[in-house]
Formats: sequence, structure tokens, C-alpha cells
Amino acid sequence: MTLLSLNQVTKNFGAIHALLGVDLEINAGEAVGLMGDNGAGKSTLMKIIAGNFPPSSGNMHLDGEDVHFTKPMDAREKGIEIVYQDLALCDNLTAAANVFLGRELHRRIGPIKYLDHEAMNERAAELFAELKSETRPRDLVRQMSGGQRQAVAIARTRLSEPKLVLMDEPTAAISVRQVAEVLDLIHRLKEANHAVVLVSHRMPDVFSVCDRVAVLRRGSKVADRPIGDTSPEEITGLIIGAIETA
Repeated sequence: MTLLSLNQVTKNFGAIHALLGVDLEINAGEAVGLMGDNGAGKSTLMKIIAGNFPPSSGNMHLDGEDVHFTKPMDAREKGIEIVYQDLALCDNLTAAANVFLGRELHRRIGPIKYLDHEAMNERAAELFAELKSETRPRDLVRQMSGGQRQAVAIARTRLSEPKLVLMDEPTAAISVRQVAEVLDLIHRLKEANHAVVLVSHRMPDVFSVCDRVAVLRRGSKVADRPIGDTSPEEITGLIIGAIETA
């Protein structure tokens, strides 16, 4: 079942044409790898889906409904969450505080409203358990490994039970063991029927967790293939232009 459909999406920044009529479909419970060289348009496409930019032309349909996002909150309200490459975490706060940042839980004693740290810690612990992460709610983010930081960022997306999670280079600059943790988190998202779009330069990561791979080159989509019908060599050729289309 098609969850999100992009039809002839373009994006211009003045004289720069970042996207040139991109079509893309994403199904529920599916992970799609989005690959391409630097400047191919991957981040621009992700930011359009996440509501950071409006497209210059084209349209998007979510669950069959025509959608127009003017800000990230519009996308979030429709069930789209994004994990940015820098994770956008506050190092001086706990894991639970980061999970609930901007969506804190409160309780009242008479006329006074307090942050409900106990409830937030309990819910964060549940989310980490669902993700099978060893991250603890009360630990400070600045003391965490790269894999644990990714778990915090992914748990934050799970608060609203999103339909689609966008992930921008989640395995960049972390250790081999931490990469395995992050890929396992993506498997958990799929098992919970969340769709995932994974932007990555790491071919083994895409081929280990994704069902399909789409390739952008110079703002155009040049391939959209099931993982079982392609190979790392073919995708590399498409990325660098040695193969025109597939």
C-alpha cells in the first residue's frame, strides 16, 4: 500500500535547479534507500518531505490525500518525522528530556504546573526497550556513544507513532558496533510498520536494511530498484554516471 507519493517534484534556488521532476513512492513498513553523490538532491528532497522547503512545482500525496507542507510542524502533524544527520540533541540534557523536547509532559499540584519527569522517564524507557537499545532515560546525552545518540533521536520520532521516518546519514562517523545498533533500530521501525527513508553513502548499510534503493543524480531520479534486483556495483555506476539509468 502506497503511503507517500511524490509526483514531478522540482525545487529551484534562484538559478540553481536542485530537483528536476522527481517521482517517488514509499510504502508502509518499507525501507527505501536514497543514494547519490554530493549535490545530487537527496537532502533537498528529504527537506521537502519533512516540510522544511515547499517544492517549486509538483505535488505530494500522503495516504491518498494531497498535502502541502509549509513548515516542519505540518509534516509532523501528518505523521512524518525526520532524524537529521547532526541529530539535533541537547548534550546537557538526559535521554528522556531529549526524547520529549518540545513535547514535555506535565502534572499539576493545585494551580502550579510541573514537568512530570517520572512519566517522561517511564515512557522513554518503554521506547528504548521497544527499540532493544541499552540507552537509559536518566543518562546525559554528552556521555553517550554514537549508537545511543541515534537511539535517542529515533525514540523521539516514535512518540507520535509516525507513518514515515526520514533518516539522514545515521551511520556516518560512528564505529562498526554502533553502525550495527543503528541498523537494528531501522529493522525495529520496519517491524512496527513505520516506513523509513534512509539517506546514506554506505552501500552495505542500504543493502542490509532496505527493500528498495532510489538513486538521484544531478537532481533527477535515475533508478528505483528492489534490492534483490540490483547490486552495489550497479548502484555505484548509477551514482557516478557510468550507467545512465536502470
